[in-house]
Amino acid sequence: MNIFDQYLEKIIKIIYVLNQDHMIELSEKDDVQDQLSKIIKRINVDKVPAGLDYDISTNVAMILAKINKKDPIDFANFLIPYLKDDKIDKILAIKPGFINIKFKPSFWTNFLKEIIKNSKSFGINTKEKKKNYLVEFVSANPTGPLHVGHCRGAILGDVISNILLFNKHKVTKEYYINDYGNQIINFTKSVYFRIREIKFNEPFPKDNEDLYPGDYLISIAENIINSNKKMDFNDLKKILSKLTDLSIIEALNLIKNNLNKIGIKHDNFISEKKLVTNQEVEKVIEYLKKNNFVYKGKIKAPTSENDENWIEREQLLFRSTDFGDDKDRALQKSDGSWTYFASDVAYHKNKLDRKFDYLINILGADHAGYIKRISSSVDALSNSKGKLICKVSQLVKLIKNKKPFKMSKRKGDYITLDDLINEVGKDATRFIMLNRSSDVELDFDFDNVVEKSKENPLYYVQYCYARISSVFRHINKDIKKEINVKEFNFEYSEQEITILKKLSEWPRCIEVSSNKLEPHRIPTYLYELASLFHSYWNLGKENPKKRFINENKEISDDKLIFLKAISNVIFSGMTIIGVSTPEKM
Repeated sequence: MNIFDQYLEKIIKIIYVLNQDHMIELSEKDDVQDQLSKIIKRINVDKVPAGLDYDISTNVAMILAKINKKDPIDFANFLIPYLKDDKIDKILAIKPGFINIKFKPSFWTNFLKEIIKNSKSFGINTKEKKKNYLVEFVSANPTGPLHVGHCRGAILGDVISNILLFNKHKVTKEYYINDYGNQIINFTKSVYFRIREIKFNEPFPKDNEDLYPGDYLISIAENIINSNKKMDFNDLKKILSKLTDLSIIEALNLIKNNLNKIGIKHDNFISEKKLVTNQEVEKVIEYLKKNNFVYKGKIKAPTSENDENWIEREQLLFRSTDFGDDKDRALQKSDGSWTYFASDVAYHKNKLDRKFDYLINILGADHAGYIKRISSSVDALSNSKGKLICKVSQLVKLIKNKKPFKMSKRKGDYITLDDLINEVGKDATRFIMLNRSSDVELDFDFDNVVEKSKENPLYYVQYCYARISSVFRHINKDIKKEINVKEFNFEYSEQEITILKKLSEWPRCIEVSSNKLEPHRIPTYLYELASLFHSYWNLGKENPKKRFINENKEISDDKLIFLKAISNVIFSGMTIIGVSTPEKM
């Protein structure tokens, strides 16, 4: 039950009727239909600013006043009689032309009845046309465990997927394995030297900067030795191909284990190496050539390079500037091999061939500059704009005792995801990583995470659910099960209605989170809801009449339904973001 959409629909119907009766104008131009659609999109119904004793507000008068050559306040007062109904307690026009509406208490009783009756679907955008999404996220090189830098993007991609799934879209979660290129050769060599270290007591060459130094390689080497007893490790050239495959499998198992600990499971793993060996790069290059999207040309030195050291040479270039990029991009290296960009173009052609409505890429902060070129390639391949959506996950700073915090680097030259989870747990990691918009840097404060107070948003939300659960335990009811109350003739206090108003915002929160792919809105909403609930709960400490359990150790039906509605939304939101809702704390 989305009250904002309901009243928006009502307002639009009213202005259409008034227009048909020639009482108002909806367009000042001849192309009426085109104008109408633009006007309708600008009309909204939203919550009122804090401090105003109203429930919803609309800008309809301000949108239509100019067309009707009237003052916005005068036009608002003209519309008010048509907007009034038996659910509205009071309605008022305020500057610069908003119409504010306050509902009768009975409205909120019926609202609660509806959301309890439709508890499983409450929040789902039923009007939205369902789409098929491919969400690609993490896609870290299979050369070692995930580090903290991967963590935020991984959670972002997972929760975006969960929001879309909650809204009944079809979603495929995908990991692109960068298992081709120099970094894989160096990784395989690193594993080989660890094997030599274990089997033949040869020292690992620590002065080679191309090698991966982390201790995790020892475990990978041991697993390969133990599962390949007959394999001869004396000549790297002879076993390079097989050892590469074995090393990648082990690294991927390590990554999958990291992801599993944080509650993430991908549907697909797509290999870059397979794309190359299946000649998908050559195929996409031919496609681009046929459509005149490539040419032979020279690239000037990047701003980061010294012009004197830069050698201009003719190479195969993609016309990415035709699609909004700042320069054309190379597809082939001087040795004839394909660039990373060429493989990426082939991968996105592969995505497009699978007929998804939208492709969502979650990129780390270090890949933000890559967006223009890959977006231009998708536009060229699909002959349409907006098919690819890129979301950037900014950096995370770990803070402890108000200072930058560095955990053990035993596994390499970075802090691992395992280190973080072992320190604070899965729930805290997921919740806090989502606590700010992904496009701004995040301070992950360890001190706040362990606090049992309002300063720890995770604790505050979980404690809200635990408090409600305690009431249900007291009356021997399961909080997870549906409850049936036949009569809904309840009268709610102003404090309770404030919470009900917050519950009414849940569908809008989901809608905006889904449309804008901004999952941080959900933990923010849950924290605000929990704050209202805790304030209300604490009233019972001073006033026994405000307690949920009365002197007779009973709870009234109106309070039970009220609590159930809150718990449903908390549980729903926490499930979407992949965080537990303990019944005891």
